[in-house]
Amino acid sequence: MTKAGLKRVAALASAVLLMFATSAGVAASAQQRSNDARRPVRSVTIPVTVRLKQTRGQREVQPIEVLQVLEDGVPQEVLSRRGGVNVPLTLAVLIQDGVVASTANEIKGLATFIRQLPPNSRVMIGYLRSGSVQVRQRFTTDLDRAARALRIPISAATSAPFNPYVQVVEALRRFESQPTGSRRAILLVSDGLDISRGADSASPSQSIDLQRAITDAQRRGVAVYSIYAPSSGGANGSSILTSFGQGSLQRLSSETGGRAFFQGTSAAVSFDPFLREVDTLLSRQFALTYLSTNTANGFHRIRIVSELADGEILHPTGYVR
Repeated sequence: MTKAGLKRVAALASAVLLMFATSAGVAASAQQRSNDARRPVRSVTIPVTVRLKQTRGQREVQPIEVLQVLEDGVPQEVLSRRGGVNVPLTLAVLIQDGVVASTANEIKGLATFIRQLPPNSRVMIGYLRSGSVQVRQRFTTDLDRAARALRIPISAATSAPFNPYVQVVEALRRFESQPTGSRRAILLVSDGLDISRGADSASPSQSIDLQRAITDAQRRGVAVYSIYAPSSGGANGSSILTSFGQGSLQRLSSETGGRAFFQGTSAAVSFDPFLREVDTLLSRQFALTYLSTNTANGFHRIRIVSELADGEILHPTGYVR
């Protein structure tokens, strides 16, 4: 073959190789786009509350327009926000039997709080007892009926649970039958103390069942608002155990998007200021649904960024998949 013929053959071979390389690149790119399109995503709904530094006028605050959800530091697409003063919510009111007798004076205020919830809200009334939750009223939209289901707590140490969080987890399961994508909350009256595994394991960082309650509430999109009430013989006058109980309630509420309320280390003079603030916070709560592109198992941290300058946004710290 002549030199000119060899050059033509070499040029033809190079063109063929280039064509195959280009085709392979296009195919690989198409396959990548196809894989991205098939990447599993799921919607996640979390409770979000706007809390201003000054409580006055919180109900009149304009909706936050610019809001970004980060999951493990990655921006996610916000699908919807449902909430407002008159939007119904699903609420479980849980009262620990065994709390001090003065808690009986708060039943009337709790009943008024329930009756003033937005119309069509669903309310459950339960009492945390040793071994189980005594459900006095299943979820109902009849707010007056729910309010009338309240009773005076049994202020006896024999009625109190060694661990309120086992019963909180049990109550959280009852949210499974309720509408998804809506506002959800628990109002918990408890001493917050878990001594089921001994006083040495009662701290907020060591209570196994407290962690279970937090994980379940985060997974189900339930914000927990807790009010501290000492129990009959629970802390036995121990300032350390009292701080463990209050610290546990604080952790439960802050990590689920709620808030905890105390008045020193003793029983509150009245729940009325607490209930007014819970009412205000619920009026500023909305259910935020976003599209999560994270498919890995384990804990996923959530952060919300907004233009709010004079307050804070309460939301769950994350969730476990």
